[in-house]
Amino acid sequence: MGGNTFGSSLTITTFGESHGPALGVIIDGLESNFTINIEDLSYQMSRRRPGGNRLGTKRDEQDEVEILSGVFEGKTTGTPVAILIRNTNQRSDDYSPISTFYRPGHADYTWHEKFGIRDWRGGGRSSGRETAARLAAGAIAMQILKSKGVSITAYTTQIGHIKATKNDIGVIKQNLVSCPDMDAANKMEALIDEIREKKDSVGGIIECLITGVPVGLGEPVFQKTEALLGHAILSIGATKGIEFGEGFNCVNFKGSQHNDMMDSTGFLSNHAGGINGGITNGDPIVFRVPIKPTASISLEQRTRDILGNEREIVVEGRHDPCICIRIVPVIEAMTALTILSLWYDQNGR
Repeated sequence: MGGNTFGSSLTITTFGESHGPALGVIIDGLESNFTINIEDLSYQMSRRRPGGNRLGTKRDEQDEVEILSGVFEGKTTGTPVAILIRNTNQRSDDYSPISTFYRPGHADYTWHEKFGIRDWRGGGRSSGRETAARLAAGAIAMQILKSKGVSITAYTTQIGHIKATKNDIGVIKQNLVSCPDMDAANKMEALIDEIREKKDSVGGIIECLITGVPVGLGEPVFQKTEALLGHAILSIGATKGIEFGEGFNCVNFKGSQHNDMMDSTGFLSNHAGGINGGITNGDPIVFRVPIKPTASISLEQRTRDILGNEREIVVEGRHDPCICIRIVPVIEAMTALTILSLWYDQNGR
């Protein structure tokens, strides 16, 4: 199985399964002599950890990070950084009754068809649990970018039919859904509680804002900034698309309205979302990502088993009624890894 490594100048390789002994990541290409803030790294891990939010899964993992290599006396040495995250709260028996069933909305069927074998314990490597390893790597990349003046902030703008109408970044940490609109956040939380009671799930939209990016990152033609960010974001399970700036709404503009005009101080608008011709233009980069409803639900659904027999399935276990809220820090992490790699391409280490 390939496809476990992401990046070029800066690469990460993740490993491990949802119910295996541990997950991990190897980060290759980081600059040397950078002091890693372990307290911040732990905080970032807590934002997506199972059991860290009452609206999420009841699985309770501490997601403590063990740095095995590449760091000496608290500083990066320039050699590969290896990180381990041990699984401590697996309940594989929850999946035994449906071990031969393909769960609707999951990768069970495609993985089994491709590889002839699959880990049925919570989806194995196709589980969202894999993103813990990405987050550990991305959290370090975010620290390095912060030292260079680059800030990355992701937040939910929609859960189900409820949309944020305000954009107050300052309140994101004051609610459980990372929403910049407190009124909308309260309604989102109530909706998620309602959906959980109905044994169903709901999706959402995450917006990401990147500030402090200099002009000139990104390479035409096939290494455009949007293309690389798209690769990074769409590699996250449950993401179903990406749009930059006005995105799909651009079809409602005329060229005279959508063009970002300039004066002596810079751009007068940001319809492009901070990127022109695949190259950053110095304005904030803005993109949005739709997140599908969690596939695991405790309602009866039709499916097949591995022998081709039609079955009825109820997916028991500890699942998120809305995975969107735990993907927010993962969006930031993959964004950070992409932007830092582009920074190294342009400026070196």
